[in-house]
Amino acid sequence: MAINLGVHHLRAIVAVAHHRSFTLAAAELGVAQSSLSRTVLEAERRLRTPLFQRSTRRVLLTADGEAVVAVARGVIENVDTGLAHIEGYLAGTRGSITIATLPSLAATLLPPVIRGYQRLHPDVSVHVEDNLSDQVAEHLRSGRADLALTTHPGDSPEYVVRPIAEDSFFLAVHPDHRYAGAETVDWSDLQSEPLIAFGPASSVQKAVAAALSDAEVSPATIVRAQNVAAVAGLAASGLGVAPVPGFVLPLMRFAGLTFVPLVPERARTIALVRHGDRPLSPAVDAWMEVVDRHLGSGPEQPLGVRWIRPDTRPGGARRP
Repeated sequence: MAINLGVHHLRAIVAVAHHRSFTLAAAELGVAQSSLSRTVLEAERRLRTPLFQRSTRRVLLTADGEAVVAVARGVIENVDTGLAHIEGYLAGTRGSITIATLPSLAATLLPPVIRGYQRLHPDVSVHVEDNLSDQVAEHLRSGRADLALTTHPGDSPEYVVRPIAEDSFFLAVHPDHRYAGAETVDWSDLQSEPLIAFGPASSVQKAVAAALSDAEVSPATIVRAQNVAAVAGLAASGLGVAPVPGFVLPLMRFAGLTFVPLVPERARTIALVRHGDRPLSPAVDAWMEVVDRHLGSGPEQPLGVRWIRPDTRPGGARRP
């Protein structure tokens, strides 16, 4: 036998069972007593069993009524919990958000933003997928990520791009290197220097390769490494110099390197990117608002970083 009861039937049954009174139950539910009585009678008809013993003085549960009320309470609790989650999701206070990003940004730019976001939305789960730029783009394209925080992808009709920062390049050198005391280093000066470089899939290396090409520089010696710590360690050992952007610098300070601005200035544009064909969930929309509030709000601006706010032009980058 298929039982067709609505949530309003279950709420009526539980309320009458709790108060042992149709009058008090109707007042709790905000309905007329006659309407409540019809709802309970309809539930009994559909269940084909009486749930209450009624008299002019009291209302008691039958044995079947006791069993039905026990189940009904659990169902109502689950429904109310689910509705609260739906309400929270639509308000941006529940749910989850997945951000694909570059390792350097996951370690430097993201943490204070996540902290500010979780203060406002503690029930939203934030997942960070840190990878090389090609994998970040794939996560966004496949829908595995809601947003990407990465280098500007260029003009693409499938993406909505929101630039948020630029970080200019510095030359990381051993403190005893002859360039360590220089005010600036020209890209063309790297022709005679052994170079410590990131792997070809790195967004950093793509920008460095473009700058070297424009300067018509072909370093004779290149040592490659995949992660920031390895590049820093190799440069600190004196094996070569490493062109690196502003958001990478905090991750290299452990190696005791000196950072000298490279000229002419080259900078990466960092952007929040989302797929234009996918709807913007309330949680993601709230994330964008937190990012806008966070930009440039910290006590110190990262070295070589210019924030791009929606209502202002970028300011000057800090120099060493």
